[in-house]
Amino acid sequence: MKTLLTAAAALVLSVGAGFADPIDGTWKTEVDDGAYAHIAVAPCGDKICGVIARTFDSSGETKSPNIGKQLVWDMSVKGEGAYAGGKIWQPSKDKVYKSKMALNGNTLKVSGCVGPICKKQTWSRVN
Repeated sequence: MKTLLTAAAALVLSVGAGFADPIDGTWKTEVDDGAYAHIAVAPCGDKICGVIARTFDSSGETKSPNIGKQLVWDMSVKGEGAYAGGKIWQPSKDKVYKSKMALNGNTLKVSGCVGPICKKQTWSRVN
């Protein structure tokens, strides 16, 4: 009986691990206004969200008051590495943009637009 329970638990864990989205993980942003961040991307309900996990400037790691704040939210999985319908916050300008993302291996192309004004960054996966 104990062997059966152990096997069932292992099956549940392996099936659960199969549902992880390839975008899950930590991503390094490009430098914006002299600083960059590591963003922890993970599911939030049936959407994808990203939270500022660490912050850096030219002298190294800093303890920004933005740590722990949500940077990306409401992002929907569209398939084949495409994500859309979300929002992204630019801390340096305190602006929120409509956002989409495109995943290609360890590179994440992120864009956000307010009306005709769009900004783009390429993020890299942190190992």
